[in-house]
Amino acid sequence: MTFDVHQLDTFVLVGAGVTLLAILAVRLSSRAGLPSLLLYLLMGVALGENGIGIDFQNAELAHALGFAALALILAEGGLTTSWDAVKPSMRLGLSLATLGVAVSVAIVALGAHFVLGLSWQLSVLLGAVTSPTDAAAVFSVLRGLPLSPRLVGALEAESGFNDAPTVVLVTLISTGSVADHGVPTTVLVIVFELVVGVVLGLAVGFGGAWLMRRAALPSSGLYPLAVLCLALLSYGAAAGAHASGFAAIYVAALVLGNSELPHRIATRSFAEGVAWLAQIGLFVMLGLLLTPSRITWSVVGIAVVGSLLLTFVARPITVWVSAVVQPMPWREVGFVSWAGLRGAVPIVLATIPLAEKVTDAERLFDIVFVIVVISTVLTGPTLPTVVRWLEVTRQLEPRSLDLEVAPLERVAADMLQVTITPVSRLHGVEVGELRLPEGSSVSMVVRDGRTIVPERRTVLRRGDDVLIVTPHHLREPTVKRLRIVSAHGRLGRWLGD
Repeated sequence: MTFDVHQLDTFVLVGAGVTLLAILAVRLSSRAGLPSLLLYLLMGVALGENGIGIDFQNAELAHALGFAALALILAEGGLTTSWDAVKPSMRLGLSLATLGVAVSVAIVALGAHFVLGLSWQLSVLLGAVTSPTDAAAVFSVLRGLPLSPRLVGALEAESGFNDAPTVVLVTLISTGSVADHGVPTTVLVIVFELVVGVVLGLAVGFGGAWLMRRAALPSSGLYPLAVLCLALLSYGAAAGAHASGFAAIYVAALVLGNSELPHRIATRSFAEGVAWLAQIGLFVMLGLLLTPSRITWSVVGIAVVGSLLLTFVARPITVWVSAVVQPMPWREVGFVSWAGLRGAVPIVLATIPLAEKVTDAERLFDIVFVIVVISTVLTGPTLPTVVRWLEVTRQLEPRSLDLEVAPLERVAADMLQVTITPVSRLHGVEVGELRLPEGSSVSMVVRDGRTIVPERRTVLRRGDDVLIVTPHHLREPTVKRLRIVSAHGRLGRWLGD
């Protein structure tokens, strides 16, 4: 098959148009209270063979592109996740991603076999495919709700880590390895892939952070690209070692995102843009892969029962069992049970049996697609109401300090750009009262578009951009001092950090 310039022009035209429509759909979905992924899936269906007529039935290509998109989405999730926020609930998140997945697979598989009459292989595959929550849905939906950091942290950690064991499990079942080697060997393989993936992710994350702090690249636009490539490097390294690339890329991105790197704000913005593009392409592609004419009443009936089983039986039991490692009040347990958002991940996982040509794989894909749509419509729009009912709300706290770092190439120093936000207690503080480490200095203040060369008595105001030059070895103490003053005012050091 050839691909000429005319086809490329058409591809660019259609791709740009669909992407722009998808971006505009974000606004529509936020007004309707629906995750945007549902609209993207429907756009793909509309473009497919029963809609406009684009024929896309390549399960192997969908499987490969789906994994690539998930890797980018997990990288963005790690880069934009605050370790301070997820650390208190990391035990619960890991428990949900491992023990919780096992419990959910067992419950859904038993229900699918004895209630729905599916074969054991199809039942276990359905349980494994539908067990993980979706990182894209969790990151985009939950960060807009006034929730406590503990709840958001637990759900983000779960969605970041639960892809890894389920990908391994679905692959082993689809290839027949579970039947050949037995359950104990399968468990050992999953544990090996997770552990090695996490170790490689930590190695690339800390090594990459060390490298980026010492690299003086000629353009600021290269830093976000380099950080994202480091995250992808961890994925490739883990895959090459037959370990979990998803665990590796999320851990590496989490380390990189919480390290003091140059141009952190720009890096996060770049990662968010790439992740949105990956989400749009992924969901539209999965919609294209669906053949609506195959959706029979039998498929819909199985999907409805499966959704109810997953939402009202498997998920609550999963959370209750997982919470043994980190007990929570019943209200928080209830919210975490309801907030198990499904999205592209189950549909991507359903392409693995398709690619391996498992018996009834097309039927499984159709069932999973309908389950995702039902679960999204059921849980997504109701989350704000559930938050109020269960009284787990917390007022969102604006950041007290926005900090950007740029290296100075010809000297061993960095320039810090500090934006004084409306809640920062840097407002009203004189430059001399900052008491920065000796060797660090405030070089310029930008206020209302005007530049001010500061003196010791210059008073900082909300909205100011403050430029500070500091040697590399003093950057962390300087940043720490700025954060103390921003949080506690000029007397922060004596009143406590």
